[in-house]
This record gives sequence, C-alpha cells and structure tokens, in this order.
Amino acid sequence: MSEQLKFIVEQLNKDPFKKNFNLITFDNLEPMQLLQILNDVLAEIDPKQVMDIREEMPDQTVKRMSALLGMLKYRPPGNLSDVSTFRQGLVTGSKPVVHPILHWLLQRVHELKKRAYLARFLVKLEVPADFLQDDVINDTYHQYEELVEGFKTYHKECEQLRTSGFSTAEIRRDIGAMEEEKDQLIKRVDRLKKRVESMSNHQWMLEQARQLRVEKEREESLTDQKQEQKNQLFQAEQRLQRSQHQLKDLQQAATDASPESLMKRLEEEIKINSYMASEKLPKDLEGMRRTVQYLQKVASEPAMGQADLQELEDKIKECDSQINQLIEKRMMRNDPMDDKLALYRQQASIIVRRKESKAEELQEAREELAAAERELRQRSSQAQASDGAEVIRGDELKHLVVKLRSKGTMYKKKRLDIAELKAEYGVLQRTEEILRQRHEIVQQKLQTVEAEKGISGYSDTQEELERVSAIKSELDEKKGRTLDGMSEMVKKLNSMIVEKKSALAPIIKELRSLRQRYQELNQEYEEKKVQYESCAAGLESNRSKLEQEVKILREEKAQDENHYHHINSMSEIVDMQIQRAAEEMKAYVSSDPDEKKKAIREVYMKSISEQELLGKKLREKQKMVKGSHTINMEQMKMWRDLEQLMECKGQCFIRAQSQASIGQVIQEEGEDRLVL
Repeated sequence: MSEQLKFIVEQLNKDPFKKNFNLITFDNLEPMQLLQILNDVLAEIDPKQVMDIREEMPDQTVKRMSALLGMLKYRPPGNLSDVSTFRQGLVTGSKPVVHPILHWLLQRVHELKKRAYLARFLVKLEVPADFLQDDVINDTYHQYEELVEGFKTYHKECEQLRTSGFSTAEIRRDIGAMEEEKDQLIKRVDRLKKRVESMSNHQWMLEQARQLRVEKEREESLTDQKQEQKNQLFQAEQRLQRSQHQLKDLQQAATDASPESLMKRLEEEIKINSYMASEKLPKDLEGMRRTVQYLQKVASEPAMGQADLQELEDKIKECDSQINQLIEKRMMRNDPMDDKLALYRQQASIIVRRKESKAEELQEAREELAAAERELRQRSSQAQASDGAEVIRGDELKHLVVKLRSKGTMYKKKRLDIAELKAEYGVLQRTEEILRQRHEIVQQKLQTVEAEKGISGYSDTQEELERVSAIKSELDEKKGRTLDGMSEMVKKLNSMIVEKKSALAPIIKELRSLRQRYQELNQEYEEKKVQYESCAAGLESNRSKLEQEVKILREEKAQDENHYHHINSMSEIVDMQIQRAAEEMKAYVSSDPDEKKKAIREVYMKSISEQELLGKKLREKQKMVKGSHTINMEQMKMWRDLEQLMECKGQCFIRAQSQASIGQVIQEEGEDRLVL
C-alpha cells in the first residue's frame, strides 16, 4: 500500500497535474477532494470528463465514472468485486476504492487516452430490434456500421504508417539527394547538347531518336492492349459459361413446373398475403401507433425528477399486485375441469400464437431476402463498375444463401430460448413475490399466535441467542471473569431455551396436523392432474387421426385434379397439332402461289438455297485468299529485309560521324600542342 501511495503521489506531482502533494497531505485528503482528483485524472484521459463534482449529483457522478471505467476495462480488486460495494465506495470517496483506481489509471495514461479516443467512434449505439424493422432506420444503421469499419481501416493504416519507420528527416534527406541528382543530370544534358550541336545533322539525329522512343512507347501500349483484350476475352468466355449454366438450370426448373403446382403456390401466397394485409399488419400498425402516442405523451410532459419516478414505480408495483390478486381470485373461482370448452379454447389460442409466430418468421425472412437482394445488386454493380465482371458466382451465391439461412434459423432458435428464459424468469419472480408475501403473512400469524399463547418473542430467539453469544464473547475478553459466573450464565440460557421449547410444543403439534392436511390435498391434486392429462392425451390422439385422414383425402383429391388437367392439356396439344397439319396440307395442295409460299416446306427450301449460294461465295473467296497468300508473305519478307537494311545503314552512318568528330578533336589538340 505504501508503494502504491508513493507511485500515485509521484505521478500527481508531475506534468500535467502538478499537485505538489506528499504522502501525509495526500493521505489526509477529504473524500470530496479525493473524488475531484480522480475526476481530474479521468479528464486528462477523456476531455469530456472536465467538471467540478460539487456541481453534480452524486449518483450522476458515480454513473459517469463507472461508465468510463467500464469502457476502459477496469476491474476492481478481488475484495471489491461486488458492484454495489464498489459504487457505494465511489459515492463516499472511500480510499480502498479510489486509491487502486488512481494507481491503475496513472500506470497507463497514454494507453487509456488512445482507448478513450477510439471508444468515441467504435462503441456502437444500441438500437432496439423493433426500430430496425423500419427501412430508413435500418439503412442508416448499416451506413453507420460501414463508417465504423472504415474508421477501423483508416486507423490501422495510420498506425502502420507511424510504426513503419518513415520519418520527416529521412524524407527530407531523400528529397535533397534527389535534387542533387537532378542538378547533375541537368549539367550532363547541357554538356551533351554542347557536344552534339557541333555536328552538322544533330537535329535529324535527335528527331530519329525521338521517333524511336515514340515507337517503343507505342509498342508497349499495344502489348498492354493485347493483354487487356485477352483478359476481356477470357472474362467474356467465363460469363458465357455461367449464362449457359443458368439457362440450363432455368430450363430444368421450367420442365419440372406444372400449371397446377404454380396455381397452388399462387393460392398459398395469396392466402398468406391476405392474412398479412388483413390481420398481421393492421395489428402491428396499431401497436406502432399506440407506441408513438405513448412516446408523444411522454415527450409532451415536463421533466420528472427522482421523486416523481419513485412515485410512478410505487404505483406500478401497486397495480401489479392488484392484477396478480385478481388473477388468483379468478383462478380460484373458475375450475378448468368444469369448463368443457377450456381445452378447445387453449388449443385455439395455441394455434393463433403459432400462426402469428409463423407470420413473423415469414416477415423476417422476406426482409432478410430483400436486404440480401439489395446487397447483391449493390455489390454486383460495384464489381461491374470496377472491372466489368461479376465477382460472386452461382455456386458461391447458393453457398452464401445457405449459410445465411442456417445463421437465421440459429438466431431464431436462440431468440426463442431467450424468450422462454425471460418468461420463466417472470414466473419465478412472481413465485418469489408470492412466497415472500406468504412468509410475511405467516410471520404475522405466528406473532399473533405467540401473543395469544403468552410466548411472544419466540421467533426472535435466534437473534437473542446471537446477541447473548456476542455478550458472552465480550465478557470472556474482560479480565476478572470467573468460571462460576460463566456457568451461571449457561444455566440461565439453558433454562430460557427449555421454557421457550415447552411454550412452542403445542404450536408444533398444530403444524404437524397442517402438514398432514397439505399432503392429502397435494395427493388429491396429483390424481386430478393425472385424469386431466389422460383426457387431454385421448383428445389429442383423436385429433391427430382426423388430421391424418383429412391429409390423405386432400392428397387424393390433388392427384385426381392433376390427372384431369394433364389429360385436358394433352388433348388440347393434340388438337393444335392436327389443326396445324391440316393447314400445312391445304397450303401445299393449293394452286395459289401465294398460299404455297406460306407453307413451311417452301420457306425451308428457300433458306437452303440461300445458304448454298452463300457457301459458294465463301469458297470462292477462300480460293482467292489462298492464291495470294504466298505473294503477300514474300512481299512482307522483302519489306522486313528493307527495314533491317535501313537500320544497318543508319548505324553505320552514326559510327562514321562519331569517328569523324573524334578525329577532328584529336587534330585540334595536336595543333594546340604544336602552337605551345
């Protein structure tokens, strides 16, 4: 602890705090001053925490500090793991609570500054799932998540640049070196220009070099275009293959589909949509309107304080207790066994709940499908805009859809489990409240019985014994206590215990009779429960048999209807074929040339003759190309030889010019030496 205090005092005396404390003055600080120092340290980490705690309510101060410490991932020591004790220590400014916090914060100020800065952008807002059903709110929330992910990537890139080793001094040195190299290159270019200007045809040589460079750049661009066209051709072939696969899949799906199945599917969709439009959506809309009215009412009311909230909570508890009492009275007044329609009401309510749950699942699935389609269109448009090709293939898309469906089913199962746990928690909480009320009633009855019997205070015997034991331990610590006094105290205690036991003996006998009565009633309840379960099982089995028979009859009816429609469609197809053959025969036998031209045979013969003429023309063109191929190849070879000859002449000319300039320079140097 002393080392901890030394470290805290040393850090507080440094920048940026500069408190000028020593161990004695820091240890003698008042709780309010200690909390202000803690707030100053938190303000250094997060500038939003700058505040005078005397101007703030204590509960608000504790809430604000606890939220920031939780965001910074602070864990209290082992002896302060209880949240209530930790918050109580913050409220009172307890040293065992505040000192470890200061020690932990001052050890890692820079790290916590970074964490607090990132928390401003990375801690996501919690939006209820009901609000996310709105498309505008859902799209806005997705944009918010994308911005958070973008911030993560930009922050990582910034950190990588900071830790990559590049510094401004090194970059400046590199820039200086590059400028020196630039000056040297400029000087070399000037010297070469002076040497070249002495030649007679230097302009022509420069022009030839420029053309050579242009042609090389053109050659590189042509090779790039060739490679790009190859890539585009490969991508086009892949798109063609995917389109062919999709066409095959669609053809197979079209062959498997029949008008009856399509009609049946459309009828089911119409029923579902009518249920959603007439029952489900109006209920949801009414609930949302009611919620909006409640929210508007709450927003229009003035701000409430802590006393108003406490009063409302008391009213809510009172209403809950009244509702529970009314429910218990109703359950005691109405016997489910006497009501013959109770079972059918229960089954009807179960079916309605299932129907509503399935409608909710269907709505969620449709929303997920719409969101997935929007995302698919967005990504495909992005991919086509970037490189002109689709990224996600058919198999990958199917795999992604299957994965999303499995995750959706898993999410629904977990949500159902959570709902069941919440319902069970509510039942247990209500049971606990009822038992607590019964316990209070029993305690009151016990006190009244003790007062009637003249033995009031027996229920407090345990507390008296503990108090007596505490007195006994204090007396043992005192000096001068003799063994006789202790034995007398023990005898008194034993006599008191015997008196209390004798007074409670008749009450214990009554309790035994009540327990026996409870066991009899419990046994009768179990028998009635078995009878009810057997009756319910019989009715359930009869219902399942009837449902099975209805299902078989419906399947037979559907098969007969399919067979009937199939025969009708086949007869219509045969009639159309017979009619088409009669029309073809009539046109073929007719003497009218216009009618004969409309015949299918005449149309096919005409197209065959046109194709034969086209093939004949193409064969003649092929023959001409083959005849001139050898001549064209020889001419191309001659042009290539001429180009090589011109290049060789140009090189020889350049060498001759260079040798002439070198001889001229040597001759001038010889003349200068002779003059000297």
